[in-house]
Amino acid sequence: MKNSDLLLSFNENVIFSLRSLYSSRGYSQYKMSKFEEYDLYAANKDFLISDSVITFTDIGGKLMALKPDVTLSIIKNIKDEPYLLNKVFYNENVYRISGGSHTYKEIMQAGLECFGNIDSYSICEVITLAAKSLKTISDSCVLDISHLGLLENIFDSFNIPKLHRTQIIKFIGEKNIHDLGKYCEGLGVEPKNIDTIKFLVSASGNPDEVVPALINELKGKTDIKPLEDMQVILAAVDPALKPMLRIDFSVVNDIKYYNGIVFKGFIEGIPSSVLSGGQYDKLMQKMNRRSSAIGFAVYLDMLERFNNVKNEYDFDVLLTYSEKTNLSALNKFADELTQNGERVLVLKKISKDIKYRRLINFDSEVANK
Repeated sequence: MKNSDLLLSFNENVIFSLRSLYSSRGYSQYKMSKFEEYDLYAANKDFLISDSVITFTDIGGKLMALKPDVTLSIIKNIKDEPYLLNKVFYNENVYRISGGSHTYKEIMQAGLECFGNIDSYSICEVITLAAKSLKTISDSCVLDISHLGLLENIFDSFNIPKLHRTQIIKFIGEKNIHDLGKYCEGLGVEPKNIDTIKFLVSASGNPDEVVPALINELKGKTDIKPLEDMQVILAAVDPALKPMLRIDFSVVNDIKYYNGIVFKGFIEGIPSSVLSGGQYDKLMQKMNRRSSAIGFAVYLDMLERFNNVKNEYDFDVLLTYSEKTNLSALNKFADELTQNGERVLVLKKISKDIKYRRLINFDSEVANK
């Protein structure tokens, strides 16, 4: 079996699990076209992971684009119902430069979007599903969470001009505290306020410890309601998921599009995030929608690296048998192995091209015991 076949199987299993997860919480599958008018993406290039878009001219002379993003397409086509709640999930192919290969690829992307009257429960549910999505892929994972609304309050309170906020957010995202301090100093920000911003960027860890420390630091200096709201939301998350939640204000998305809680998911063995999302009311307003919105995407192309590490062996067990083997007993034993989470290949003869962790000869090692 080729390694690419194993990768496809792994991603298909992930997609199936995610679909079941999202459906179980009332999200409906959303299907869409493979392409949209190019103007949709040209007007929102900063929102895209990559501004490289594959275009073509249709028979009517209109410039079209193979879909590099799902969220923009859903926003364009879904009903704007600000007093209701519309929950959708998707698994769709997008066409862009892959983070794994750095070439144009057809990439399967999964995720969900929640539109309309977004409240604290809606945000809590999306964070919960994001955490469970990571768990579907690996138990060794973290979900880093921050809040752009709090950053904007700090910028307002410290009189930081809007023109310079994008650069400051860039420094925050890089955790470049030295240049962040120098830049703020050049803008005339008071030293005590610079120290507060540095404290925010440096604070990282368990929400139960970090959020109270931030509240104590920021109280009286800025409006901390976003932080208090986040504390309530994260307190309501399933206790089993809380160990994987981490406050980290270096998690930032484009402040022109996002306005509230934002988050990124990481898996051990992959240096880049495999999940990204947040609340993007500003994008909705830019596209003349009245609804609020929050969602996330799982980037399945990033799992190539994870799968390559995970599959040092093609199978956990190579189980061999002979013409004399009792087929019922063989089948039962193979089922027992797979129920224990092992990948099992049953063959009469050993293939030299297959990599396996251990070899079991059913007749000599199982049947005769």
